[in-house]
Amino acid sequence: MAKTVNVGLVGYKFMGKAHSQAFRTAAKFFDLPAEPVMKAVCGRDEAGVREFASRWGWESYETSWEKLVTRSDIDLVDIGAPGHIHRDIAVAAAKAGKHVYCEKPLAMNLAEAREMLTAVRAAGVKHMVNFNYRKCPAVSLAKQLIKEGQIGEIRHVRCTYLQDWLVDPMFPMNWRLRAETAGSGAHGDLGAHSVDLAHFLAGAITEVVGDKKTFITERPAEGTSSGLTAVAGEGTEQVTVDDHTMFLARFANGATGTFEATRLAPGRKNFNRIEVNGSKGSLAWCFEDLNVLEFFSTADPGSAQGFRKIIATEGSHPYVGNWWPPGHMLGYDHGFSHAVVDLMTAIGNDAAASPCFLAGARCVAVLEAVEKSADTGRWQSVEKVE
Repeated sequence: MAKTVNVGLVGYKFMGKAHSQAFRTAAKFFDLPAEPVMKAVCGRDEAGVREFASRWGWESYETSWEKLVTRSDIDLVDIGAPGHIHRDIAVAAAKAGKHVYCEKPLAMNLAEAREMLTAVRAAGVKHMVNFNYRKCPAVSLAKQLIKEGQIGEIRHVRCTYLQDWLVDPMFPMNWRLRAETAGSGAHGDLGAHSVDLAHFLAGAITEVVGDKKTFITERPAEGTSSGLTAVAGEGTEQVTVDDHTMFLARFANGATGTFEATRLAPGRKNFNRIEVNGSKGSLAWCFEDLNVLEFFSTADPGSAQGFRKIIATEGSHPYVGNWWPPGHMLGYDHGFSHAVVDLMTAIGNDAAASPCFLAGARCVAVLEAVEKSADTGRWQSVEKVE
């Protein structure tokens, strides 16, 4: 019989819903060595968190994360709160002997990320950062094909993450638009995913040169907000994060890369795309068609060469066999479920979780190097994290 892992979730808005759905479903579809128990959810607004706990099936709720992380009946602390409190919660949870699962970007800066990594290592607890796009079957399939040598030596990586939910200058402020709570704008919110996908598929980034810009510098003050929706209050506020970021990258293996992230691209809803070009072929994936992996191979006969579309919904594809019959599509929520599957498997088998806080810290190192480059106008080396 599988062991149980009592989960305490911090945050109950957008990510709270996604994580709750994953904890509810993972053990229903996968045979896990450890099964999550939705023990407690935490939020500052008591009425809101109480209603959320009832709706989503959490056994209890707290209004203080400090109390949550010290509860004797909590084994795993899941951090779905804004970035400015990731470090404090993660370090406290690790010191309390809890496993830690954290949203991206891991921290506000590299110093905080290093502190978090040191804390979980010292405590000997399992740790994982939620780069959920790694867990899409098509992306995991791309990783397999690259490891098999199907596209040869990697030469180019092209990452683009475009959204449009902030195009309207009358969209009100929320925590994602304040440097003190988000750290950065599109750069950290979206760029973190692109950097991690590039690390996952192509290896370490060693040098960057980039720029960033804030196009809409003032917005209506925040009234109420939830996820990517908001209602204005009175007055206006200054936007203190970037709207757009772009950078060039050099990889340890000699490959070159281009990266762009913005939340001001009309018509692009969640255009998270990566293309990897190698000496023998190419792979391309975009979240807006998340079940499809595009694959080109120079080994195909010249008369039949072209990008083929692999619909990653066969039972032999990563994760898929535990869900629906072949050809039945998966969605956004399944990436979160797969992350929980991998985390519970690591805890149950006493193995390392992936991607761990080291991957999270290495991502933050790249993001920080781009920030420095934008300030100096020069190429910047990425700090090594081991």
